[in-house]
Amino acid sequence: MRLGLYIFAALTLMGIIGAIVHMINPNNFLIEVMGINFNFPVAVWVILPMALLLLFTVIHMFYYGMKGYFKEKKWERDAGTLEDALYWSLVNEPKEQKYMIDDIKKSAVLLGKSNLSVIDSVEGLSDRLTKIVNILNKIKNGEYVDLKENKLAKVFNEGNPHLIRNRLNRLEHDSEFVEEVMKSSSKYSEPVRKHALEIFARKESFYKARKYAKIFDVENFFVMLNRLDEEEDHTLTAEILNDFVESLKLKCADFVRIAKITKKHFSPDENLALFKSYQKENSKAQNAYLYLLFEYELLDEIEKYLDEQEEHEFMKFRALLELKKQNKGFKLEDLIDAESICKNA
Repeated sequence: MRLGLYIFAALTLMGIIGAIVHMINPNNFLIEVMGINFNFPVAVWVILPMALLLLFTVIHMFYYGMKGYFKEKKWERDAGTLEDALYWSLVNEPKEQKYMIDDIKKSAVLLGKSNLSVIDSVEGLSDRLTKIVNILNKIKNGEYVDLKENKLAKVFNEGNPHLIRNRLNRLEHDSEFVEEVMKSSSKYSEPVRKHALEIFARKESFYKARKYAKIFDVENFFVMLNRLDEEEDHTLTAEILNDFVESLKLKCADFVRIAKITKKHFSPDENLALFKSYQKENSKAQNAYLYLLFEYELLDEIEKYLDEQEEHEFMKFRALLELKKQNKGFKLEDLIDAESICKNA
């Protein structure tokens, strides 16, 4: 019963009883307490205990009503805090929360150290949780979500898996974003930079890639080189190749792979000039240079070059040179697999 209704009903009952008693006995009744005389109508003495009971009952109800009110407010506050904790755990940005009720705190505190993953659709969630669950499901399914438009730009920290997945999704659908990542690679996490580079290497020309040579890796550099055999209109020049060779940490086998490709697209003089300069600056390019000399059948140049090296070096190349000098019809691949020149040199 509501407090106001209870008081009204109690006062009404007291009034009725007081009126009935006064009709029966309108006289006064005197009580002396500690020398003090209390002279009131009989009706007053009858309803006085009822009034005292009402007073203490109202105090009791008010006290426990207020106690219940504040407890309910704590529950409401903790419910909001719990929703907040669920939200940040869903977005993989868990935050420690303060709870008012110990029974909730004992379990909910775990959310401050956990990441939640939704594996199926959920009904009955609050609007805030429903929105974020739908957005995360879109990202998970390969869609790109504009976080700024959805007022989530400041929710995800750099390195957050949902943010990374969303950027990877955007790379697949937005060619302009690919180049944006290439231009400002330091702003993005490693998976995003790597995927942007892979897409760029599969689609763009060497002319466009030249300015990003310093952020290329060997693997994607060869992705672009291998495309030369598939595309007639290539843009690789000696100057562009030099930029990549200077920027990349190439191994012996890498130089050989480059030589095998460039011999199809550069003239012999241009190709030999390139690799002659490479081997002077980097000993790992020596085998590639010798490989080209044999490919172009420049025996005098080979002999001159080998004479300048230590006698125990390039033994198989020396053996092949001797066979060539005896007019034997051997080719480089008869003695040395071009793919393993560096292992067998």
